[in-house]
Amino acid sequence: MKNIKLVLSLFVLTIFGCTIDESSTDLEGVNAPRNISALMTIKQDNSGKVTIIPKGEGVTQYEIYFGDGTTAPAFVSPGSSVDHVYTEGVFPVRIVAMAIDGQKTEVTQSLTVSFLAPTNLNVTISPVVGNNMAITAQATANLETFFQVYWGEDPNQVPQDFMEGQTVTHTYASVGTFTVKVVALSGGAATTEYQQNVTISNPVLMPINFESATLNYAFTNFGGANTTVVNNPNVNGGNGSAKVAKLTKNTGSEVWAGSFIELGSPINFATMQKIKIKAWSPQSGITVKMKLENLANPNINTEVDVTNTTANAWEDLVFDFTGINNANNYQRVVLFFNFGNAGTGLNYYFDDVELTTGAESLVLPLTFQSTTLTYSFTNFGGVSTDVVTNPNVTGINTTTKVGRTVKTSGAQTWGGSFIELSSPINFATMQKIKMKVWSPQAGAVVKLKLENLANGTGINTELDATTTVANGWEELTYNFTGINNANNYQRVVVFFDFGNAGNGATYYFDDIKLSN
Repeated sequence: MKNIKLVLSLFVLTIFGCTIDESSTDLEGVNAPRNISALMTIKQDNSGKVTIIPKGEGVTQYEIYFGDGTTAPAFVSPGSSVDHVYTEGVFPVRIVAMAIDGQKTEVTQSLTVSFLAPTNLNVTISPVVGNNMAITAQATANLETFFQVYWGEDPNQVPQDFMEGQTVTHTYASVGTFTVKVVALSGGAATTEYQQNVTISNPVLMPINFESATLNYAFTNFGGANTTVVNNPNVNGGNGSAKVAKLTKNTGSEVWAGSFIELGSPINFATMQKIKIKAWSPQSGITVKMKLENLANPNINTEVDVTNTTANAWEDLVFDFTGINNANNYQRVVLFFNFGNAGTGLNYYFDDVELTTGAESLVLPLTFQSTTLTYSFTNFGGVSTDVVTNPNVTGINTTTKVGRTVKTSGAQTWGGSFIELSSPINFATMQKIKMKVWSPQAGAVVKLKLENLANGTGINTELDATTTVANGWEELTYNFTGINNANNYQRVVVFFDFGNAGNGATYYFDDIKLSN
């Protein structure tokens, strides 16, 4: 009996691919195909029949050279596949991708065919940083064709195929313990399996923003108060969150009525010893008490009172626990609104319970008016940005301070500056950004780019707007509708007159804010 096995070695395009320049320049701006690869799977019937599915970007047609002595290539349209029967052996499969203007990019993947069962199966299952509900899987083996992973969440789940060198991700809908099974497939019926139990837990930890669809924000109520998570009743620049907590102090409830939530682990006060919340109250001048308790022994506790100053609007309240004993393991957060007065049926709202140093946070809106914040810009490509006195206090912008960008003579076409915020932008309810700009010329492209702080190269998005006014203030709008809020965009990058080299011109900008 013949033994057939399939192995794929994916080559990075930038190392192993080569771009073939065609002479045709009829279509300006068309790039050569990129990210070319192929998924190759073998039919599990010992026939040696391999299905090749080419993948790539900017491709109108693929040529597949099977590498087994077959001279004529197979022509495959994007999204389609081709079958080919191999004998036992190692074959260099060449994938040539063609763009609409004739430019070509090619890669070669090694294909080994044998009937032996896979050996030395090694599986790595890892959590996804920043997402407690997700894991990734990778696998290597000898004599495998490809892998299949069963995530263990649905007994009727269709397995997910992947190749050696690939990382696949799965997000669970609920917490629990799941058996993940990875199967290494050979060229025939023989397989090798690996199983691992994975526990998915999603504890409530600071900061608490009430936005998670999978977290259980379980409040315990006492004294006649009741707290639930609801839609934000007052979405504005003070709080753009979609979800907030509502504490109702029912009529006749005790003067000490309140609610508490238990965290998944004790609060770590090692570096920050203040807690900030956003609060909304129908009246000002009330006492808002925060109490922290040890989970095992509520007699180990501490509390701080703050008096609010705003009615019918969001404001930040800061509870100063400076000097707190971190060894007391405070894990229960208790809140009382209008402490000392019996309930009258009023509703109070709170959101974004987080540790803070107490210093002012650099967040949207960026107005450049603060005397305590440091507006630190990072410049690149020959551009310089700082905060200066508004040179044109007229029209829609009469503020005293603004951002100034100088695109020096000879600056790169992509020269710009960025500023990093204290926390990611919250696009839950508002997905447009407005910015006031002053330009010495109309028709200048002003690009706004948002980046993830940890991985700005891989996680980013950008939009362009064009000035229509010269030597005057106007407001530009960037519509990021559909943006993935989970990408945690925290770096704001601004490019003036994008696409043109610098000529020494000066531009101004101000009031970068979320909007609907």
